[in-house]
Amino acid sequence: MKTVLITGATSGIGLGCARRFARGGYRLILTGRKPIILQSLKEEFEQQGVAVLTLCFDVRDRDAVRQSLESLPDEWRDIDVLINNAGLALGLEKEYEGSFADWDTMIDTNIRGLLNMTRLVVPRMVERNHGHVINIGSVAGDAAYANGNVYCATKAAVKALSDGLRIDVAHTAVRVTNLKPGLVETNFSVTRFHGDRERADSVYKGISPLTGDDIADVAFYAAEAPEHVQIAEVLVLATHQASGSVIVRE
Repeated sequence: MKTVLITGATSGIGLGCARRFARGGYRLILTGRKPIILQSLKEEFEQQGVAVLTLCFDVRDRDAVRQSLESLPDEWRDIDVLINNAGLALGLEKEYEGSFADWDTMIDTNIRGLLNMTRLVVPRMVERNHGHVINIGSVAGDAAYANGNVYCATKAAVKALSDGLRIDVAHTAVRVTNLKPGLVETNFSVTRFHGDRERADSVYKGISPLTGDDIADVAFYAAEAPEHVQIAEVLVLATHQASGSVIVRE
């Protein structure tokens, strides 16, 4: 049985991936910062007959990541798919008016957190000559949009890190995918606007956005492609979204 490790698995795209990979016969290692939700998900999946381990840590905390991964039982250490999903956007201000605290949180989560997981999981994949890293990037990593500045920069970094890792493991059978969603209706905008749900809801008005399940379907497709097929990069947009900044609303 294959094993998938998903960061940020308690909601949105991460939760969608957990459910899709569970249906696909994988056992799950779910990580996040909310122990109550992780425990609830563990019980939910186990009732469905899915084998689950949960690890509660913040991807920004390298020592916590290391300790959590080292705590895995021997039979769970061979991770077949790593989904680096944990990430967020905070604020929507001009670069010269942005919050230092918001910047630090985005950079540390979206870049350092991804690097922490990659550095501590991928060496074993290389040793086994088997594995798949799926990084959840964004259309925002292709081109900056108004007031997106630092968030866009972090997702551009995800693209560069995905490309770089793909080069680094090209001598092995390890595969790397950069999955770039457009407008997805999750808690993303609520987080970006610091809990202002009314403002967050306005982001999705007049358009049918993607869902976490939509992105999970693409991630699963990439993971289940034949071993000689590497889905290097996928851009997934809502039908009436043309780019990170062009959205046609009813």
